[in-house]
Amino acid sequence: MKPFSWRFIRVWQRNRDVFFRLWHSEAPGFIAEPVIILLVMGLGLGAYVGLVDGQRYIEFITPGIIVGYAMFSANFECTYGSFIRMEYQRTFDAIIATPVNVEDVTAGEIFWGATRAFMTGSIMLVIASAFQLVHSLWALLIPAICFLEGLLFASIALFFTSIVPSIYSFNYYFSLFVTPMFFFSGVFFPLSSFPEIVQNLSWIAPLTPVVYLSRAVVNGEFQLNLLGALFLIVVLIVLFFSISLIMMKRRLTT
Repeated sequence: MKPFSWRFIRVWQRNRDVFFRLWHSEAPGFIAEPVIILLVMGLGLGAYVGLVDGQRYIEFITPGIIVGYAMFSANFECTYGSFIRMEYQRTFDAIIATPVNVEDVTAGEIFWGATRAFMTGSIMLVIASAFQLVHSLWALLIPAICFLEGLLFASIALFFTSIVPSIYSFNYYFSLFVTPMFFFSGVFFPLSSFPEIVQNLSWIAPLTPVVYLSRAVVNGEFQLNLLGALFLIVVLIVLFFSISLIMMKRRLTT
C-alpha cells in the first residue's frame, strides 16, 4: 500500500468546485429532511414520551439526528457519488492519467466525504441552536466530531464502492447496514431500553460511539469512557481508510 500525497487536495478541490456549482439542487434535501425528522419525532412523538434521561425527547434526539445525517452525507457522497465519477463519468480514469495517483484520488474522495459530513453537521447544529435545543458551549465541538465521523463513514462507503458490481448494489448497503445502524445506535432511544444482547451488538455499529460522544458534548457531560469512544472512532478510521486505499487501487488498476 502506497501512502497518498498532498495532491489529494486537488481531487478534494475538484469535488468542492462541482458541489458549489450544483449546491442548490442538492443541499435543500440534506437540510430539509433532518429538520423534518427532528420536528416530527421530537414534537410529534415527543408529545407522547416523557423525559428521557432527564431531558425532553426532542432534546435527547438532537445530537443523534445531527451526527446521523452527517453520516448519511458522507455515505451518499462516497457511494453513489464516487461510483458515478468512477464508472459513468470516468473522472477517476482522467485524474490518474495526471501526476495524481490512485491513492490521492481515494484520499481526496474520503476527505471530501468528511467535508460533506462537516457541512451537514454544522448546519444542523445552527438549526438546533436556533430552536434552543443546545445548552452547552461544548457543542461547538460537533463540527469536528462530524468531520471525524465523515472520515470513518466515507472510508467504509468507499470500500464498499470498490467491490460492488453495479450501482444497484448500494441498496443492500443502505438497507442492511446504514438504516438499521441509524435506529440501533442510540439516536432515537437510549441503548439501555434495548435487551442486553442488542445493547452489546449496538456497539459493533460504528455510529454508536459517535452518537455517544456527540450527546456528551451537546449536554456538556464528560466522563472518562468518552476517551474510549474517541479511540474506537480513530482506530476504525485508520483501519477502513487503509482498506479503501488498497481496494480502490485494485479496482482502478486491474
